[in-house]
Amino acid sequence: MEQKDDLDEFFDEFINNKPIFKDRSVLLSNHKPEKIPHREDYIKDIAKILAPSLRRERPSNLFIYGKTGTGKSLCVNHVVNKILTISKSKDIPLKIIQVNCKLKKVADTEYRILLEILKQLGKDMPSTGIATNDLYKELYEIIDSKKRIIILVLDEIDALIKKAGDEVLYNLTRINPELLKAEISILGITNDLTIMDTIDARVKSSLNEEEMVFMPYNAVQIQDILGNRAVFAFQDEVLDEEVIPRCSAYAAREHGDARRALELLRFAGELAERENSERVLSVHIDNADKRSERNRIIDVIKSQPKQFQLVNYAIIKTSMKEKHNLVTQKRTEFIEPTTTGAVYDYYNKVAKELNITTLSLRRISDIIVELEVLGLINFKIVSKGRYGRTRFITVGLPKTLYKEVLTILREDLNIVD
Repeated sequence: MEQKDDLDEFFDEFINNKPIFKDRSVLLSNHKPEKIPHREDYIKDIAKILAPSLRRERPSNLFIYGKTGTGKSLCVNHVVNKILTISKSKDIPLKIIQVNCKLKKVADTEYRILLEILKQLGKDMPSTGIATNDLYKELYEIIDSKKRIIILVLDEIDALIKKAGDEVLYNLTRINPELLKAEISILGITNDLTIMDTIDARVKSSLNEEEMVFMPYNAVQIQDILGNRAVFAFQDEVLDEEVIPRCSAYAAREHGDARRALELLRFAGELAERENSERVLSVHIDNADKRSERNRIIDVIKSQPKQFQLVNYAIIKTSMKEKHNLVTQKRTEFIEPTTTGAVYDYYNKVAKELNITTLSLRRISDIIVELEVLGLINFKIVSKGRYGRTRFITVGLPKTLYKEVLTILREDLNIVD
């Protein structure tokens, strides 16, 4: 008889324990609920803009802004799936193409996004060896091969603009005058509220026919969303009564991010499960928050472009100060707000040492705003009267992460202190 080892006993115990979850997939970001609470008005507005496609008319281009976790993609998917279902039942010639521009090796360059659009139109092309102009020619031909309306949904469109520039958007917005049979509309989704300020005025005027801004959820709305999902996600009576309010409070603190709240609730359930706890308690929410906060920050830091990392590094370095105690002869590190001027000077110094092309002060200011949107920093603008205004920047990192983040930035930027 084969002797059981520790892992066998662990898995046996896990299987036999009363489960915490009923269906944990309900708490995942890719779950598509039948109803989307507190976003009914946004859904109706999106539907009104896209509805002409069901009359075989080209809808206006639409650009949707909103911070992470405000339901932008969820609402768009809900509307376009409904439109697609109706178009198929009524034999309306409509094609919807959805591309996540943040996916590496799928749509993070002009060449790759063209390949992905062609692929979804049924045309597979080699991944290399074709001139970009030839890809556009293929795209025009296949789009115009039949009379139809095409809606191109570009999610995380800011990632494409930052990586590939706005040339691809300019070319896509100029397609319609070249077409004889088909028409195409573009629906862009972004969590970067300033991204349109960085693109060419010609692109902006032709792309932004309609705009919509999703406001963050408040704590009450997040609590309602969590309560609705928890019914399907967890076994009966396993959640402590303080769990959902506490989870909602954490998420509301971070700009009303419902996705983050659902992730936090799921992670807390998994921690309770790992501890063989029969219930999910407030302490599990606290522990889940500490762990996921670290993971989120590290992921964001590592995924940033080099220029963003360098500005971030300059902010942290110019914020860190030392205090020398003359009695103990010890030096104590502390953090204080820095300014755009100090950050720009330090950025220039390090960029030149690393042979990295330096950006203008205005572009550095734009990056600082984007870092604030990501939750990595906070800033406030203080008036100095006739001396103008000064932006004071505070690092938004937990104190325990300062040195770890600096180490990651040094390694990615090849900085030797």
